[in-house]
Amino acid sequence: MSSLEDFARRRLAALEARSLRRELKPTLREDGIHVWRGGRRLLSFSCNDYLGLTHHPKVVAAAHAALDTHGAGAGASRLVTGDHPLLAEFEQHLAAFKEAPAACLFGSGYLANMGILATLMSPRDLILVDELVHSCIWSGTELAGSKVLAFRHNDVGHAAELLQTHRVQYMRCTIATEGVFSMDGDRAPVAELAALAKAHDAWLLVDDAHAVGVLDEGRGSTQGLEVPLQMGTLSKAFGSYGGYVCAPQPVVDLLKTRARTLVYSTALPAASVAAAMAALAIVEAEPERVARPLALARQFTGLLGLPEAQSAIVPIVLGEAKRTLAVSAALEEAGFLVGAIRPPTVPAGTSRLRVTFSAAHGEADVAALAEAVRPHLEAGR
Repeated sequence: MSSLEDFARRRLAALEARSLRRELKPTLREDGIHVWRGGRRLLSFSCNDYLGLTHHPKVVAAAHAALDTHGAGAGASRLVTGDHPLLAEFEQHLAAFKEAPAACLFGSGYLANMGILATLMSPRDLILVDELVHSCIWSGTELAGSKVLAFRHNDVGHAAELLQTHRVQYMRCTIATEGVFSMDGDRAPVAELAALAKAHDAWLLVDDAHAVGVLDEGRGSTQGLEVPLQMGTLSKAFGSYGGYVCAPQPVVDLLKTRARTLVYSTALPAASVAAAMAALAIVEAEPERVARPLALARQFTGLLGLPEAQSAIVPIVLGEAKRTLAVSAALEEAGFLVGAIRPPTVPAGTSRLRVTFSAAHGEADVAALAEAVRPHLEAGR
């Protein structure tokens, strides 16, 4: 056995012993909420398809039409030959929807956050991050090489203390947070952070991946606020794939010429962009669809006596990874797919079920899941 194989086997064994090993499970998504896994049809509460648009006829038709016209792939990066016409068209539409000056599309949300921070920040600068931000923001800080300080989750006072102490030592400063936190489902105090950033000549970056299309008429947590860097994805409520940032025009121009994750990455295929364009049109035309995931999440938390949902994501913290896996398996046996989230995605001792709601779910679906979850909650009390 080679040293490489030996290293991998030992790492896997250590993860297995702590119930932290992960394995891919082939899953066929039949529609927005039903999946086939292991030969069984399950009702899924594990997907980020918040508006049920991945299979929407208009979204699928738009992707097909783009395939027929533009082919399967973009062929090159945007600065070579990959800047097909749909990219600029959607950027203009997206910026108008987000009430921002301009927009820039990236290959994914992960690439967007990495590219934004690495382009705008340097080792001479300071980045403040909420301690629970997504991995891609942490990756972006590493690529930027800036001084990084974490503030306690959603604690504006702590962020203010750090700025008061450290801001003067650095040329530029960015504060990074999520509009809706992907594993906790709670909302960031964006208005307060925006005011704090302005008072200290800092730039606010809000990752709105789980808020766009769901909150505030679909415009997300930054609606009506002065947020210069509004990042989001096309892979959740918009039912497609890709990432973006809405920002002032000079910032977008700079990203398009210097962001390594854009310059050196093949452009989004036209089919993905066309699908997202069709999805955005649905978001604008169907406010009742946009409002539904949060309403269903609040139905669920009300039935179980949990804190009222702030988004389409409801965490049920069970503590230990082994117990969380067991409860997830029991729910799957009962016909529900609810993901078990374990470290390092969440802090040690906070393994949880992450329950997500889609506009495609029915009230009866939510009630049935609540009844299936109830005995597991009561067993842990």
